[in-house]
Amino acid sequence: MQFKKYYLATVLSVIFLLTLCPMSFAANPPGFDDKEIRVAQWGPQTGPAAPWGSVARGTDILFKMVNDEGGIAGRKVKYFVRDDQYNPVQTKTVVKELVERQGIFAFVGGVGAANGMSVIDYLEENKIIWVGPSTAVKEYVFPARKYVFCLYPLYEDEASILMKFAIEKLKAKKIALFYQNDIYGKNGLDGCNQRLAKHNMKLALEIPVEPGEKDLGSQILKLKNANPDVVFLWVNPTIATIAVKTAAALNFKPQWISSNTLSDYPLMNKITGGLWEGVITGNFGEAPDSKLPLYLKYLEVKKKHAPEERLGTFYTAGIMYAEPLVYALKKVGKNLSTDAVLKELNSIKDFQGIGPRITWTEKQHQGTDSIIIQKCGPNSSYILLQGWAANDLAHWKK
Repeated sequence: MQFKKYYLATVLSVIFLLTLCPMSFAANPPGFDDKEIRVAQWGPQTGPAAPWGSVARGTDILFKMVNDEGGIAGRKVKYFVRDDQYNPVQTKTVVKELVERQGIFAFVGGVGAANGMSVIDYLEENKIIWVGPSTAVKEYVFPARKYVFCLYPLYEDEASILMKFAIEKLKAKKIALFYQNDIYGKNGLDGCNQRLAKHNMKLALEIPVEPGEKDLGSQILKLKNANPDVVFLWVNPTIATIAVKTAAALNFKPQWISSNTLSDYPLMNKITGGLWEGVITGNFGEAPDSKLPLYLKYLEVKKKHAPEERLGTFYTAGIMYAEPLVYALKKVGKNLSTDAVLKELNSIKDFQGIGPRITWTEKQHQGTDSIIIQKCGPNSSYILLQGWAANDLAHWKK
């Protein structure tokens, strides 16, 4: 009798475990099959950084173009976008859902330094490729992570190049920094200090701000009282808008300089009520008035699939981030696997789409350290101040 009970219990246990297997597989399906490759991105479609949400929507145009042309070795790209509201906690939630319920082969883009840091280890543990993070902090790729490939110039490098321009070209003597109190802003701070030290200079004033702050009156008044020639803005679009509007109300008119994150001039002029004219920014891609044939091709695809969208800086950045992944997938072809794509990504040398030239090796996953410098002119035009320049102080190239 005892044997029968034991036997029955064993059989039921085996049946129970067998029923769990399909459920577990279904909860975390593979990232591709014979018909499709599943790629995803998170991005702030709402919240304080919503203007950056067009990055994720821009990526969609590249994949639609690929699918229009027949896909990749018979597979269509199925693309998922999730709104994380620029909140790292929400980023964790949406990424986990995508990986474990949808099954994702690779991620692209992904706005927000802190947001990316909140999921980078999870993606690595799940062996999911992440190409072109839509942020640029050294913690992503130093030391190199096996599955993460950055083509965005580090904020540290960009800030250093822009600071060199301010000192050498603008002859600025007194420079202040208004920066976001997170990994994004602090990397900008590091780059500014790196360059200033080279010139035996220091910031006249540095003021941190939280990403969601609304009242910046006291901070801007401190900046005005410091009377700097130049103020670096290393913040999200909403904070930048509040800052320049508050400064205008206080009759404070420094030369503003910012990163490429605020280089969508038509957008920034619109949300600041025209106050963005004269602002200098970095950039690492084609301007909206580009005549590059590839850029014009993307413009036609956008007209077909998303006529309501504007092909601005952030939107085109979304295309740019995904270009190397598409290149690698096409090189791999039919025999798709994560290892095969990794091999191709690690072999990319001097690849260029509508962004900078990028090179990756197995030990080096930071693709570039170069930017161009532009100024917002009349009618939100793009005035080129300096062509492609690399950071001669880049720590990772020494």
